Amino acid sequence: MAEVTLKGVTRSFGDKRAVDSLDLHIADGEFVVLLGPTGAGKTTTLRLIAGLEKPDAGTVEIGGRPMNGASPAGRDVAFVFQQYSLYPHLTVYENLAFPLRSPARRMDKATLDARVRQVAKMVRIDHKLENRSTRLSGGEMQRVAIGRALVRRPSIYLMDEPLSSLDAKLRGELRLELKRIQKELGATLLYVTHDQIEAMTMADRIGILAEGKLVQIGTPREIYANPANLHVAARLGQPHINLVPPGLLPDAATPAGTRTVGARTEHLEIARTEGGVAGNAEVDWIEHLGDQNHLHIKVGGHKLVTLADPDLPVEAGDRISVRLRQPLYFGSDGQRLA
Repeated sequence: MAEVTLKGVTRSFGDKRAVDSLDLHIADGEFVVLLGPTGAGKTTTLRLIAGLEKPDAGTVEIGGRPMNGASPAGRDVAFVFQQYSLYPHLTVYENLAFPLRSPARRMDKATLDARVRQVAKMVRIDHKLENRSTRLSGGEMQRVAIGRALVRRPSIYLMDEPLSSLDAKLRGELRLELKRIQKELGATLLYVTHDQIEAMTMADRIGILAEGKLVQIGTPREIYANPANLHVAARLGQPHINLVPPGLLPDAATPAGTRTVGARTEHLEIARTEGGVAGNAEVDWIEHLGDQNHLHIKVGGHKLVTLADPDLPVEAGDRISVRLRQPLYFGSDGQRLA
């Protein structure tokens, strides 16, 4: 495997700057996830590394080697797309073997067979090797697509939302499988998604993209607990962070210059009111999710959502008391104050 470095990389399409002066370093064996909404520049970044797009400015390095001018085939990368892109007339075995049959690889039959079967077992598709790809489920097809990338053993794996077309259960299963495989191989992997759960559960580091710029990069815990600005704060957290004006809820110490207070579940203290004491909030409705509830609250014309114990004895219409506990503070420019 190899490290990947982008230095001041920029790519525009007409008057739209898809990637803007991007600096990014991915260490050898690291799993980095780029997270952002549609149009943030995630896929373009992958295509620039793969050589499918040429930068207008800046350099891409793989393994310490500048890639400017290098063809996609000369970069030793494997790309897994959102769609499966399997050869429908080939079996699973033949689809997995296809990248190894390139004249440039010159792999003998025994070595090829061993590699295919090893990867098939790794992605848990070895029991379907003789099946045509058209006779597979969606999850099985995506396993084959991932296996076809793994079988090459490139310098870096690039994955563009490979699980987004699967149902929730399959996505959960393949997230765990992909992370396990990456650890077993010690692979360098750059993964693109707009799904915060994928980012939080798989990444060594998460890079938050917005309008082609890398806004912040860090471990999942760093990005969640210490967001640099409102955009980053809104990318992670379930339910989404509550953004309220200062003074709406009791707070011990709001910094000067605060324009917005960010309150996640752990920043809200909720208590039932007793003895005729009027609470400062009203339960609007309760979203039952089994092991937990989403509690929808109204406070002075503002709506908040927080997690609550399903055994919390409150009902829609009840008055409750809500106060802040060490929330996040943001200034008028959206940047973090404390």
